[in-house]
This record gives sequence, structure tokens and C-alpha cells, in this order.
Amino acid sequence: MGSSEFSWKLADHPKLPKGKTIAVIVLDGWGEANPNEYNCIYKAETPAMDSLKEGAPDKWRLIKAHGTAVGLPTEDDMGNSEVGHNALGAGRIYAQGAKLVDLALASGKIYDGEGFKYIQQCFQNGTLHLIGLLSDGGVHSRLDQLQLLLKGCAENGAKRIRVHILTDGRDVLDGSSVGFVETLQNDLAKLREAGVDAQIASGGGRMYVTMDRYENDWEVVKRGWDAQVLGEAPHKFTSALEAVKTLRAEPKANDQYLPPFVIVDESGKPVGPIVDGDAVVTINFRADRMVMLAKALEYQDFDKFDRKRFPKIHYAGMLQYDGELMLPSRYLVSPPEIERTSGEYLVHNGVRTFACSETVKFGHVTFFWNGNRSGYFNAEMEEYVEIPSDSGISFNVKPKMKALEIAEKAREAILSGKFDQVRVNLPNGDMVGHTGDIEATIVSCKAADEAVKMMLDAVAQVGGIYVVTADHGNAEDMVKRDKKGQPLLDKNGNIQILTSHTLQPVPLAIGGPGLIPGVGFRKDLPTGGLANVAATVMNLHGFEAPSDYEPTLIEVIDN
Repeated sequence: MGSSEFSWKLADHPKLPKGKTIAVIVLDGWGEANPNEYNCIYKAETPAMDSLKEGAPDKWRLIKAHGTAVGLPTEDDMGNSEVGHNALGAGRIYAQGAKLVDLALASGKIYDGEGFKYIQQCFQNGTLHLIGLLSDGGVHSRLDQLQLLLKGCAENGAKRIRVHILTDGRDVLDGSSVGFVETLQNDLAKLREAGVDAQIASGGGRMYVTMDRYENDWEVVKRGWDAQVLGEAPHKFTSALEAVKTLRAEPKANDQYLPPFVIVDESGKPVGPIVDGDAVVTINFRADRMVMLAKALEYQDFDKFDRKRFPKIHYAGMLQYDGELMLPSRYLVSPPEIERTSGEYLVHNGVRTFACSETVKFGHVTFFWNGNRSGYFNAEMEEYVEIPSDSGISFNVKPKMKALEIAEKAREAILSGKFDQVRVNLPNGDMVGHTGDIEATIVSCKAADEAVKMMLDAVAQVGGIYVVTADHGNAEDMVKRDKKGQPLLDKNGNIQILTSHTLQPVPLAIGGPGLIPGVGFRKDLPTGGLANVAATVMNLHGFEAPSDYEPTLIEVIDN
């Protein structure tokens, strides 16, 4: 697209009128799943959302909010609020996760970023530690990315490098760890020939060392901490290849569950504990099994296990693993640069916009929606309102959160006549769902539904249109399940609570008195996802979407 040809002007939609007030309501963590006792949305009283479902298939449908639909590598990748709002606002699918890392490594841009410059400050006098899954499985990490990063760090001044490996056997064949260690050791030998002191310092199997998730078992993270940071483990070897081969030879041993080991020198001293002045990078691009380690590496106040030492390090993730917690605070690869978002187009075309949420999701309905961009596109056309979230308590203590306050602000904005689009995020299903408290999550879903009702009533008063959707699932399934879908029990026979997001689709509903007759969902896009919502909303504002946007989900059938 040549700059001379580009114009912000959107073509008029041939059939849909302009000038209708549109409420865009995002329920955070609100997926669609089978009704059962662990589905808090089903268990809650949700008359407003239930009434929208009665509009199926023309005015209510499901859309994808995980995996490739939001730019993540595989269909096993849960969606999250950051990539979800990126897709909702951008109208296109941008590379996230592994693809983003590939682009940053290939262009060399990774070495120009703030995150790299932060760890680089330790290269002169400290050690660079790389911790992550040694695998070419491409689910959590990739060996070729580690190889490129090692080479690039050495070329950019790293003099002493230690790699803390986690063996896979889950996303790749059991036993493949031996070949991966051989490959890595060859690469490290070449770095040593070039004058870089580079070697493997510790290791262990991914399911037994470091890579726990959802705060299931902090002992897993502690075993890794003891080996990686303290240089302490039940097994000591002078070579990682010897370590993996010896530990694999034990009865019933496999790559996933290898016990922790440290590499020692001839005198029996660990070759690479993490100490003050060192730099640490967690190399996994997938977030879920790095968040717990990131907390241990970054948080001054930490009570999950006794760290014994908390070294003063410069730590960065390969990516930021949790946008809500801003964790880690430094990362090597930034979120995608997204241009020409729907919000910017609509403001250029005279659409006055109001956006509101409480603190924990305010950035999602503004910054992430607007393509990872802070501030207004046009302060005269937009107003963003942040309602302070409760602080100092867990969200299950006050599960209604600020849903009704958000709805009240939105209602005022709708009735004021000053705005053409009123956009909100209701965080309840996600933030309370993450606590694992089923009763509180049921209360939270009811509160979100009451907030939706307030906004739908306001839309009706002004003859407007509503678009109701979600960014990913959470509250609709609060139990871990086996491959057959049955609830998993712990050793005491209690159900294992699921506190994470899910892979479930999310609802999309349209309606309101401003919707002209004949508008309904198309039947030829059954696999539509969050990125299709932007073009849909643009149409409802009376405009055609840009040609490179994911297609609209609505059509107008002339009666």
C-alpha cells in the first residue's frame, strides 16, 4: 500500500445507516461450555445473557478466541486478554508468541530492545543465564530459537553464559533429550572456541522441575530454583550429556520427570549458580509454565517457598507472560506493532468514542484494543474512564467488583448523546475465575449480567445497537478434566480446581432497536473469531471495513 494511495476515509456501507449509538460490551473470561456444576455462568442467574442466546442463529453465535484465531501458534494455546483485545480492536490476526520471537530474532530487532539492553548491562562482569525447555516441539520453546539467541548474545557482548535445561518428552518423543543436549553442547563448544565461557549448568525434567502452572505445585518450581539459583540438587555430574543418559537409565525414568541435577567442576563446585549481578532470561515463549518461575525471580515479597537467597539480578522473559500482572516487567520481545486499528479508523471517520473499565482491564479496552498504543487518537473525539479496582484483597472477597459502576458510566455515556461508540470490559468472570472460588465466581457472573442489562436498557432508550462478546473463556469451566472430559480428582478424592483460561469459544450477540430489519449473521463463516468483530462493528457504524480486515460476520438480507 503506497503512502500516496492511503486514506483513513472508510467507504459508506451500501445498506447500513450511520449515526446509531453502538455499545460494545466485552465480558472478560466468559466462554460457552456444556452446562454442569462447574460452569459458573450456567450456575449463575444470567437472564440478560440468556435472552441474547435466544437470538441464535441470526443474532447470536459462537466465535473462536484461542489458538490461531488470535495469532497464537497452535490450537492448544489458550487465548488471553491481551491477544484477545488486540484481535478485537485490530480486525486482523497478528503474530503472537513463537511467531513474534522468530521475527525479532530474524531481523535482529531483539537486540535493539529495552529488554535486551537491560540484561546486557550485566554482560561485562556477570553471567547470562538462559532457563527453559530444551526441545524442538514448538509448543513452549524451540531449540533453534535458543541457538540463535546464544549466538546473538555472544555477538552482543556476553562473555559468560550458563544454560539451565528442562528436558521435554511431552511435546516430542521421550528420549529425544539426548540428541538435544548433544546439539546444544556442540553449539556451546563453538562459543568456547570463540572465547565465550559457555556451558550447561543444571537440568531436570519439565514436569518435575520448574515448569508447573496455575500454582498447582510450588515444589516443582522450588526444585528448579534450588538447582538453578542455589546450585543444589540430589544429582551432580560433570557433563549434562552424562547426566541425562545416567538419569534416563533408571527404572521407569523418562524425559518429563528427570530429577534435578547440577553440573560441577573437577573440584565438585557447581559451574553456574545464579548470583548478584547476573542476568537471567527465561527462553520459553509460551506463558503458562513460566509465570510461577517469573514470580520467584522477580517478586521481592514472595512466600511460596523459602528461596534462601534472592539474588539481585537483571531478569527478562522472552516475552511478557502475564499482561495483567505485568510479569515479567522486562522482556526481550515486545507485543506486535499494530497499525490502522478499528478505533483509529472510526475516530478519523467521525465516530466519537467512550471506553471504560476498572483498573485491572482498563488497559485492555484502551491500550490493547488500540494496537498496544497508549493515549487517545484524538482527545476531542474520545473519552476513556478508569474506575479504580479494589486493592489489597483477592477478587473473590468482593466478586461483584466494579461491574455496576462500569455499567453506570456506560449508561450515562449512552444516554448523553455525546458518543457514537461506548465500549466496556466487565472483568468479573476472568478475575474472580482465576481465584478458583466457584461460589464467588457464580456471584461475579450474576453481577456482570446485571451490568449488561443496564447497558442494554440504555441502548434501547436511545434506539441504538449492542454488540456483546468476550475475549476468552474462564468462568464456564472451573475444573481440570481428563482426556475424556471427566473431572480430575486429587489424591484425597477432591476435584482439582481449574483457575486458568480455557479453549472454549465465546458468544457474540447483536441487536437493539437501531438494527435495521434483515441484518443477521452470515452462515458462510462458521470458524469466525475475535478478529472478525472489528469489521462487524464498522459495518454497524455504517462503514465498509478496510479490505485487509478479517471479513465481517453480518450480512443484510433484503426482505
